[in-house]
Amino acid sequence: MLPSTVSSLPYLTAELTGVKGVIKREPRDFVVEEQPLYEPCGEGDHLYLWVEKRDVSAELLTQHIARALGIARADIGVAGLKDRRAVTRQFVSVPAACEGRIKKINSDDIRVLTRTRHGNKLKTGHLRGNRFDVLVRETVSDALSRANPIAEVIRSHGFPNFYGEQRFGFDGETLSLGVDILTGQKSERDIPRGRRRFLLRLSLSAVQSAIFNEVLRRRIEDGLLTRVLEGDVMQVRASGGPFVAEDVSREQERFDQEETVISGPMYGLKMRHPTGEAAEREGAVLAEFGLTPASFAAWRKLLPGTRRPLVMAADELSLTEEQDGLRLQFALNRGTYATSLLREFMKTESGK
Repeated sequence: MLPSTVSSLPYLTAELTGVKGVIKREPRDFVVEEQPLYEPCGEGDHLYLWVEKRDVSAELLTQHIARALGIARADIGVAGLKDRRAVTRQFVSVPAACEGRIKKINSDDIRVLTRTRHGNKLKTGHLRGNRFDVLVRETVSDALSRANPIAEVIRSHGFPNFYGEQRFGFDGETLSLGVDILTGQKSERDIPRGRRRFLLRLSLSAVQSAIFNEVLRRRIEDGLLTRVLEGDVMQVRASGGPFVAEDVSREQERFDQEETVISGPMYGLKMRHPTGEAAEREGAVLAEFGLTPASFAAWRKLLPGTRRPLVMAADELSLTEEQDGLRLQFALNRGTYATSLLREFMKTESGK
């Protein structure tokens, strides 16, 4: 049995009562707008399309664009995967030779809002983050008074940087596939050819994400979320540069002054490994998945490995009480899940 991925994960604000409610009742309840890492320069061999989609998955978006333009999906570049049950706006790159056919992309659920040339294809990670506008419906009557203290904690301390459940597929199927591939029980040939490239990357990264979630869960439950351990891999906030904590008291002071963050593992050959107690904790989680660091060696291109902050900030967080519920607006760094922030406010899993 795999360790838990999302269900029963702990809360940072467990002592504060949640607002209940539901999200994504309508696609317009969950609006996501990509914050690009750079703006297209206006010339080059690639066309950057600013695309709005409504209730369309990331995979279906690329399939639709490829079909409409008559190109291979490999020719399409995106910076990140966006939610399906939502209204999302993001950059998508295609070869500039497609410029005369761009109108063919437009449909009832997908629209090209602008187009600009640029010199390189858009690649995964080419974004600063995402801005969110979320309506939580069916909240309790005193939702705002409950939410304000939670917001203050998050503004001061951030929130646990858990991966959201969408990372693991329906009933954990994507995660299970990734574990089976990494343990040799299945191969990429067991994935249908038409979805092989997409699902292989998704399933393998789901394993990385589940391991990270479990490491983070145990740190919270053991009261170690904000305590630097010997051998922790720290990251400098300004640069993201990783280093191993040797002088614990000194590194605890730097962490408390918000110069650094504690990181968790995203396994792969390039990942910086901890030492000491931190290494023992991360190694125990990896072993529960039936894996070792060597399990990731054959997938160095898909899983290069990195470190991920255990805690993330929610920038420009604001709350507004409305007739239909509670509206939250905020911005998150790339790779951070809005649902992991929202669960701190809603607490629908715990019944509080």
